Amino acid sequence: MTDNSLNNFVIPGLLRVFAWSMVSLTLLFLFNNYLIFWNDWPGLWNFFAHHEMFGISALREPLDNRALTLGWIQSFALVSLLSAIFLFVFKTPKRTLIEDADILSRFAAYLTRACFWAVLLVGFFDIIISFLRVEGFLKSMLGESITIELGRSAFRGTYVHYPIILISFVIAFFVRGLGFTWLALLVVIAEFQIVISRFVYSYEQAFMGDLVRMWYAALFLFSSSYALITEGHVRVDVFYSGFKTKTKALSNAIGCVLLGLPLCWVILLTGMWVRGSSLNGPLLVFEIYQQGFGMYVKYLMVGYLIVFAVTMLVQFMGYFLRNSAELIGGNVPSDQQIKLNT
Repeated sequence: MTDNSLNNFVIPGLLRVFAWSMVSLTLLFLFNNYLIFWNDWPGLWNFFAHHEMFGISALREPLDNRALTLGWIQSFALVSLLSAIFLFVFKTPKRTLIEDADILSRFAAYLTRACFWAVLLVGFFDIIISFLRVEGFLKSMLGESITIELGRSAFRGTYVHYPIILISFVIAFFVRGLGFTWLALLVVIAEFQIVISRFVYSYEQAFMGDLVRMWYAALFLFSSSYALITEGHVRVDVFYSGFKTKTKALSNAIGCVLLGLPLCWVILLTGMWVRGSSLNGPLLVFEIYQQGFGMYVKYLMVGYLIVFAVTMLVQFMGYFLRNSAELIGGNVPSDQQIKLNT
């Protein structure tokens, strides 16, 4: 095998398989997490433990026939996913690393846009509900039974927040602007109205501060992936600024694999490994703040960390492919072109 064939197919192919595998396994992990803890599927770990595969200790209670069937489905999904990745790379040998990097960057941008619209719309609707409820207007408008139900976090999350989140993903598909400039402005306006209402009208409620915290946290966690690809993060470049172009690319690629990926996986694994983990627990019970008349969005703010980990991981893989293209040779777009693509 010649050096030219290595540079043109083998090495780029392996890099593409690695990047797409990391992204696909992350999405599969999230979907499996939903099946396991929300729908009582057995999960791959319990399925392998039942068969004592890969050195995993046997379960105390064997899985029943239904759980075994679901376990086989999950195992088949994992094998099919990995096979599809290899087939995709094999069938598209002419696709460059830059093209794959652009796809991943656009996907991360889409997820970020969808989450921006979600926190924007959920924030508006939830604060309206909270205001009407605390002032006693909700009962006269919607009736006593609906008012009581809207006071339950599970009901409000299922029938108000979740539909809005789904609509946000549709909006993000058609509206390309990220909108974080507007979210920053809204944070300032929300904080300003707290000051005015407190010191001018002597009026303040818990939901007013909840809205600021909700939008403020989203502003930083959701925009991190966009800042990564556009070199917007603060960098200690005492040495980096003096590196040659390929040395910078090597540093970036190694950093993505050895620092970026472990960070994202630590967040996901420690927060979602069992039912009572730090991320799964609040999401499962629709956790809210102790004050009953605040906004019912604490569980969604816990989910911000999942969004941060997923979007950063996808963007890390796009960044990894982009810098790998620089190392093995290729036309790497400028920062301005990257901003246009994302």
